[in-house]
Amino acid sequence: MLNRRILRVKAFQSLYAYEQCKASNLNLAKDYIQEAFAPDLNSMEVQDKKLLGAQANAAIELLKKNSTESGKLLHSSENEKVNQTVKDALSQVAKANQADRDFLVKNMVAAAERIPQLYLLAIQLLLAFSDHVKTEFEKKKKLADKNSPVAFDTELNLTRNQILEKIRISPSFQAAVARQNANLDDLELEIKEWFRDYVKPTEEYQEYLKTTKPTLEQDLAIAEAILKRVIFKNEVILNYFMEKDMNWTENKSIVRSLASKVLKNAAEKDCKDSDLLPELAINWDEDREFFQNIFNFTLEEASKSKELIAQKTKNWDIERLAFTDKVIISMALAEMKHFPSIPVKVSINEYIDISKTYSTPKSKQFVNGLLDVMSKELTESGEIRKSGRGLLDNK
Repeated sequence: MLNRRILRVKAFQSLYAYEQCKASNLNLAKDYIQEAFAPDLNSMEVQDKKLLGAQANAAIELLKKNSTESGKLLHSSENEKVNQTVKDALSQVAKANQADRDFLVKNMVAAAERIPQLYLLAIQLLLAFSDHVKTEFEKKKKLADKNSPVAFDTELNLTRNQILEKIRISPSFQAAVARQNANLDDLELEIKEWFRDYVKPTEEYQEYLKTTKPTLEQDLAIAEAILKRVIFKNEVILNYFMEKDMNWTENKSIVRSLASKVLKNAAEKDCKDSDLLPELAINWDEDREFFQNIFNFTLEEASKSKELIAQKTKNWDIERLAFTDKVIISMALAEMKHFPSIPVKVSINEYIDISKTYSTPKSKQFVNGLLDVMSKELTESGEIRKSGRGLLDNK
């Protein structure tokens, strides 16, 4: 399946989405409270709007104090109506949060399992464009006068592309396509139109057609150009992927990276067939468990992580810290505590890399410094305990 770096990214995206869901659910609870204390326009009794407004404000403040995952009323008011309204609101928040959590865990696993099919489809599009060139050339050849040249031989450059040909005949690629059902069903017309409208007019492709016997490097360059500047940029083609994957916005960068990796691997002259496809996890059952656990452990440790981050950033305005940094640091802490076989340095480096892509320009240094200090203190206190491969850390 997928390597663990990609799984960490997917878990990060889901945790970030969950925090957004929680914020939305809390706002809905506030709306519920406002409605509960709104004047009853159908009542014949006089409505004390000022009192109702004060009770609504008191209930919202009480809601904030009781904003816990349990949904229980830990703090109360002297006003029973306020208490009951907040209790009902908390119950709604807890149910909504649990539903969102269940959905995101299920969805992130399904989204991760779909990624191999998506990057294989991207490669399949490159091969389809290559096949289309050959088909069109053959049509021209049949229609042309025997005494006149059909076309320049360089028109077949994409068909003869060494990178694409190596992928096309690869047993491991063919097996992966069959296993992931990565077939371009009923796209013959679209491929013809996409090539004509989006690939052929590009400056890179026109220059490629002028090249006699392209080198391996030139073949790689045109394949990457079509992949990155056409397949992963053209809105019409991207809509095809969006129809395949409801998480396409989040998955796009990962899929593009994996497809590009296949091309680069194929360009290596000593690349074995078994090394053509990106490094995949050997045991998906084991890695799926890691995937789900990193999500769940991060949420279970949320309050402790938040408190620890606040302690270590006393000179910072905690609200001004990048929200993504808080999620990244919380994930790293959960991983260091709950996965004893993963060395601390490995965990820190993995989350530094995530911060480079998904957080602010200064996040790398911030995340690195904070995790370094926290990991040492938590190791000394015994909260981080390593075994197996994890014991190799810091030696």
